[in-house]
Amino acid sequence: MAVRPVVITGTPVLHRPAARVTAFDDELRALVEDMYETMDAAHGVGLAAPQIGVGLRIFTYAFRNDDGVPPRGVLVNPVLTLGKVSQEAPDPDEEAEGCLSVPGHSWPLKRADWVRVAGFDAGGRPVDFEANGWFARVMQHEYDHLDGKLYVDRLNDKWGRKARRAVKAEGWGRGESSWLPGVDEDPFGH
Repeated sequence: MAVRPVVITGTPVLHRPAARVTAFDDELRALVEDMYETMDAAHGVGLAAPQIGVGLRIFTYAFRNDDGVPPRGVLVNPVLTLGKVSQEAPDPDEEAEGCLSVPGHSWPLKRADWVRVAGFDAGGRPVDFEANGWFARVMQHEYDHLDGKLYVDRLNDKWGRKARRAVKAEGWGRGESSWLPGVDEDPFGH
């Protein structure tokens, strides 16, 4: 197991759809273990494989929930069915998201309050559950990474402008950059 660098917005693998996993083997299980270790070192609630430079449809999560779902898991080749997303403006105090690939920043975003998740675990066994509230938000956020989207791509005009200015000010978006959890300063101050 190893902590891997987390790539930052602008790195090409983050901005293209990830490939389906075709082999549930020791290599996949080792990748998943590295993802858990990296997510934990970064104090994240989720981590998608593209965030560590691997263009595969996998994400891990660590989030206590009231949905009867284990608080820690992995989803391989997931499919999400979303509930309705409100068209109201997001609440900056209650709906702000952050992302390990846009380190140190957060902006409000409306998400569906309910999703159904289906996919596989690292052993190829089917996984199927519903997620509500913030757990549903985590599922949507990580799933977006598998489609080459970051949450900043979904922000409304007001917050999107602020995000683009921040990304530009950080010098991101023009190629590959990364940070190493547990070694580099924690961008979220954990």
